[in-house]
Amino acid sequence: MGGSSGGSGALIMAWYHPELYHRVLTYSGTYVKPAVAVQSPDPSRRVEFHEHLIPNTPAKPLRIWMEVGDRDLFNPNVMRDNMHDWVVANENMARVLAAKGYHYQFVFARNAGHTDRAVKQQTLPEALEYVWQG
Repeated sequence: MGGSSGGSGALIMAWYHPELYHRVLTYSGTYVKPAVAVQSPDPSRRVEFHEHLIPNTPAKPLRIWMEVGDRDLFNPNVMRDNMHDWVVANENMARVLAAKGYHYQFVFARNAGHTDRAVKQQTLPEALEYVWQG
């Protein structure tokens, strides 16, 4: 479980060690290109999940619950490259998870920001119930 980079970290642990971690819960998962990666030889990093890893790998035994708010890190001047937008990145994650048949739930919270406290208070019990089904 994690929020922001902790959310992508939780997915990374489950992705590479599904024998140990197979239930993932994220708030405002950072599935975007981090600013530090701009100069990196592989600038995509976290976007690799929805761009390549999930679509090009056989499905793993994961159950995923994820949330993003419509005002998540809202910045009207953000680059319009589809790699720095938390909402678009989480929507892309949901799309590829659905295409691969993963057990997942995606919550899109209205009027909510990055790892929004009110959203967590309202959704955490249901999220925990979802990931621990079965």
